[in-house]
Amino acid sequence: MIRINLLPFRAARRRENIRKEVSIFTLLIIFLILGLSYYGIHLDKKITNLGNEIAVVENEIALYKEKANRVNEIKKAISIYEKKVATIKSLKNRRREVVTLLDNMTTLVIPEKMWLTSLQIDATIVSITGIAFDQKTVADFMTNLGTSPFFAKDVKLNNLKMQKIANEIVAQNFDLSCNKTVIKTKKK
Repeated sequence: MIRINLLPFRAARRRENIRKEVSIFTLLIIFLILGLSYYGIHLDKKITNLGNEIAVVENEIALYKEKANRVNEIKKAISIYEKKVATIKSLKNRRREVVTLLDNMTTLVIPEKMWLTSLQIDATIVSITGIAFDQKTVADFMTNLGTSPFFAKDVKLNNLKMQKIANEIVAQNFDLSCNKTVIKTKKK
């Protein structure tokens, strides 16, 4: 009987199988390394692109922030100018009122017996100081103020003092206050 030794063939086949498995394993590791390298490079490119986009957006934000600050400054300036215009308009309207009050005041003063030294006109109160020869003149002036349509009827005498003027002339210093009424002026 002929005997054939198959052991070296099996050993060779085993070596061949091991070589195939090692080459497949090596190829898998190489493909895995290549795949991971490609994925890493792809992620790096994405990160770089996103970083560039962030930088562009930050530049735009800085640009728009400057414009927004400028707009806010302009709005503040506009509000300041609007307040100034409103103040000028109120002064313009009040000027007519003051002229009307002063014109009326000339008719209320008793001529050659009294003089006004100060006239202060606030929003609702008019303060008047002056000099008169006697108390009756001051009383008449207060009556004139009370009957005037420009002043309220409640005229208050705050102070009345006697004072000697040159050459021993005695005069009365007075201080009055009264409420003014709303004056309707016609616009031209």
